[in-house]
Amino acid sequence: MGCDQMLLLILLALASYTHGAENRSVLIYGDSVSAGYGMTQPESWPALLGADLAPSHPELRLANSSVSGETTTGGLNRFTKALEIHAPGLVVLELGGNDGLRGYPISSIQANIGKMIALCQAQNIEVILIGMVLPPNYGRRYTEAFEGLYRALAEQYELAGFLPYLLNGINTDPNLIQRDGIHPTVAAQPLIKDQIKPFILRWLMTGLNQASIKPAALYAPANPA
Repeated sequence: MGCDQMLLLILLALASYTHGAENRSVLIYGDSVSAGYGMTQPESWPALLGADLAPSHPELRLANSSVSGETTTGGLNRFTKALEIHAPGLVVLELGGNDGLRGYPISSIQANIGKMIALCQAQNIEVILIGMVLPPNYGRRYTEAFEGLYRALAEQYELAGFLPYLLNGINTDPNLIQRDGIHPTVAAQPLIKDQIKPFILRWLMTGLNQASIKPAALYAPANPA
């Protein structure tokens, strides 16, 4: 290979790397928890996050493709198209709660989320995974397995971050939950935003070079206090 050809290859590689490093588009992909159920869109945590980061990070593009009632099967079915439309550099993945509430098989939930993570990583898209919890009336065996599937995925894949659960999980203050006993209130939205914001900031500031982030740094405390 001649010097000119070698130089061309190096320039193409650098151009590809620069393009990926400059992609400051974040896709929030979840269910009603991220879709702002029971409140106006400006009150939801994704909107608060966008408003919070806009002054200091005008380059950030934040899209919310969350759908109330979404399951991991539905999310997987529309995921490829969502990635094509939004072309994110980072996906905040918050799904599985509706599957759990319907008692779907743990293996199916885990497989669906795993496929979405794999689709992202095949395109060099980073992923922040948000875990879910279930009310204790679903039984100890199922609830423990449900919570464990998120931990298993976090161990299986190299993620940009993993939040085991929102707020304080099963110990969340009832005043932060709507009357349905499931969805966070308007008052809870700033707390959720503050839990997820550090992951986004780390990604924005570092370019999210996985090799430079120690595994312990990928996990954030679930307690927003």
